[in-house]
Amino acid sequence: MHKKLKLVAIGIAATLLVLTACGANKTEPKINNEAYSDQQFLMGTYVKMQIFDDGKEAVLKKSFDRVKELASKITVNEDDPKSEIDKINQAAGIKPVEVSDDIYPLIKKAYQYSEESDEGFDMTIGTITKLWHIGFDDARKPEQKEIDEALKLVHHEKVKLDDKKQTVFLEEEGMELDLGAIAKGYITDEVVDVMKENDVTTAIIDLGGNVYVLGNSPRKADGDWKIGVQDPNQARNTVVGSVTQSNKSLVTSGIYERNLTVNGETFHHLFDPKTGYPFKNEIAGVTIISNKSIDGDGLSTAIFSMGVKEGMAHINTLDDVEAIFVTVDDKIYISKGLEGNFELNKESNYQLDDIKNVKG
Repeated sequence: MHKKLKLVAIGIAATLLVLTACGANKTEPKINNEAYSDQQFLMGTYVKMQIFDDGKEAVLKKSFDRVKELASKITVNEDDPKSEIDKINQAAGIKPVEVSDDIYPLIKKAYQYSEESDEGFDMTIGTITKLWHIGFDDARKPEQKEIDEALKLVHHEKVKLDDKKQTVFLEEEGMELDLGAIAKGYITDEVVDVMKENDVTTAIIDLGGNVYVLGNSPRKADGDWKIGVQDPNQARNTVVGSVTQSNKSLVTSGIYERNLTVNGETFHHLFDPKTGYPFKNEIAGVTIISNKSIDGDGLSTAIFSMGVKEGMAHINTLDDVEAIFVTVDDKIYISKGLEGNFELNKESNYQLDDIKNVKG
């Protein structure tokens, strides 16, 4: 599974200003000083939502209900396999499985990222993640022969999709989908849709590291949100720096929050579908800023496979996408569009560096 490091929304709680304007239209939404807020433990992480629009507290329940509905269809549960992804995996090598309108677009997106990421992302990584099981009590380092056998079943090309029938077929018995790398992004985007459909204009959605900031910060009528980027080497709420954004998704992937140490060697939970081992390069954490959270999820995994220099080069070719790289040697690199936006936390002991200084 692909778990995200925490992104910290800064400066929300205190002295928030009501958004007003002289001669404003009567239909202009009223923004409260304090948010309607709820936090629940779902999908193995804390999900927190805040809505600042007056009279929209009921939308919190609708939003959490949507998270629960989608999670029940996506989450792979070895003890009680009932999700749609479980059913696809159980039918591997046997028959196609028809899936719902909720899940088919997610699988299509996963296939797209598997095709485009140059083997950095593969939707059929499930045999590998299940083998290592990092983040669970029974996590272990598998024998090489086990990894070699599991890798034989990691081939997204053997996932057959039928758009007309809306079916998914894994051609070989034993193949397993694992959509944990993009599931939270997909669900985040769906929650954003729920809020917009219910006329919410100002909110923060945080699915355990997948953060979406909707509208403008209540501190200022035309102001962006100030969002801190979690230090992958420190306790939660310790930031390496901050950026200002609005109507954007911020997704962070990193190597330190879930890991396994065997004989002094530490293995993180982000797996290379080519080797069956965790990615091994200079990246400690990468934050992707994008319009859609699912794109941030997919890109964060793909970028991990590339390393800092190649990953940054790729990011700088994309429209409406930015990135912040934190390396294992305490350096920070930002994409071109964040120049003049990213503010380094001077107490973090990190150094903002030029990508030109990266070797390779």
